[in-house]
Parts: sequence; structure tokens; C-alpha cells
Amino acid sequence: AADKIRLIPQDFFAELCEQIIQHLNHKIPGINTAELCQRIQTSGVDINIGDLAKVANTLSFLFSTAARNNLSTEELVTSLGSGVSTLPKHAVQVIRHVWNEQGKAIAVSEDATTTATVGQFVDMKWKLGVAMSSDTCRSLKYPYVTVTLTVADPSGQITDKSFEMTIPQFKNFVRQFKEMASVLETV
Repeated sequence: AADKIRLIPQDFFAELCEQIIQHLNHKIPGINTAELCQRIQTSGVDINIGDLAKVANTLSFLFSTAARNNLSTEELVTSLGSGVSTLPKHAVQVIRHVWNEQGKAIAVSEDATTTATVGQFVDMKWKLGVAMSSDTCRSLKYPYVTVTLTVADPSGQITDKSFEMTIPQFKNFVRQFKEMASVLETV
């Protein structure tokens, strides 16, 4: 991961660290690596989303481990310097600053609650469509609903999951959501 961190400009690296800290503090549901990767690529840096996700996972592990062990800023920086592959100076400076500013908040939240092992629902979008025709069928006129769920996995990576349903399937889907809502109102 150290080789990939060298590629990331300091301002983007700082933004990534900030998002990870916010995620670990349960202030945001996850890190949108796809959007951040696109912005980094637009700035002229050749990095792919898989490499950026690895860097995010490494930093998330670093910060959460430091929080669990209640490391001070100096202890964290010292442990970073003793690694096999050393991080670039700008990365260590950013990690030092972010941990110094917000590290204690993670330590408190990590002690208070255990990290969830399932993803977190972030958003849902849907749209109604009609298939008019295809190569094999001249006249379909078949309505369908496309649903896109935005989910943050336990590491904080945000992904979209899309699927299509027939109108009866969508009605059943909505009915189940209404049942969940009524049960939640009783809690």
C-alpha cells in the first residue's frame, strides 16, 4: 500500500484520511472511493479504484488498530516509521495531523460500540421503465422498475447494487417496506 500512497497527492490523501476517520466515528456511512478515484485521475494521477480501495482499507485498519490500542500521536508515528516499507513524508504528516486532531474520538467510539460486521444502507433510487421491443420480440410493452441500492460495506467502501423487478414484484417489495416501517414504529 505504501507504493500506492506515494501516488496520491497530499490533499487527496488528507481527504481520504478525514473520510476514514469520519466513517470510524460513525458520522458518515462509508468512503466513496469511486468518486475520489475519479477526482484523483482527473488531476493527472494514474491510480485505479482497486488500488485506492486497498489504501483506504489499510488506513482504516491502521486507525482502528491505533484506536483499540489507545496510541498517542507519537506512538502511532513511531510505529509507522518502524514498518518494512516506509510511508512517504507527506503521508506521515497527514496521518499525524488527522490522528492528533480526531484520534481520541475514535478511541471513545471504538470502546463504546463494536464495529458492525454487515454493510450499512446508504440510499435507494428507483425508476420506472418500459421495454418497447428487442431483437427477438417486436412488441414487448413490458413495464419494469429498476432499483439501485447504495450500500457501505463494513470497511466503508460505498457500492451501488442494481436490480430490476416486475410491477407485481415491486408492489410486494413496497408492501414489505411498509411492514418494516410499522414494526419500527412500535420499537
